[in-house]
Amino acid sequence: MGEYAVELEVRFRDIDAMGHVNNAVYATYIEQARTRYVRDVLETDLASIPTVLASLSIDYRRPVLLSDGAVTVTIEVPKVGTSSLPMRYTIATADGDVAAEAESTQVFLDPETERPTPIPERYREAIVERHGL
Repeated sequence: MGEYAVELEVRFRDIDAMGHVNNAVYATYIEQARTRYVRDVLETDLASIPTVLASLSIDYRRPVLLSDGAVTVTIEVPKVGTSSLPMRYTIATADGDVAAEAESTQVFLDPETERPTPIPERYREAIVERHGL
């Protein structure tokens, strides 16, 4: 199937004094997309699985304006680690212009020790199937 995409509304509250979406809001868009990904692909709630965001980097390409109305956040998973799940994101406006590209790594944790633990097999299978890995 490949990538996973979700459309998110650009809200007035997302806009900063410069008239475009504030840089920190991009991380929120990514978080919203990741939350929906977990719901739709792993069929669970992100709060119910012990993970931590280990890294996040964002490269900004162009401003998003309120008049853009919405953005589409696309998620790709290039591979599945033992306990880590790297994800790549593209944030694009309705006209297809890429506004930002980002990468993150989620790490699955043992809830008792709070140390990295292997990704549960049911989640691994769902990710591999979704992304054709």
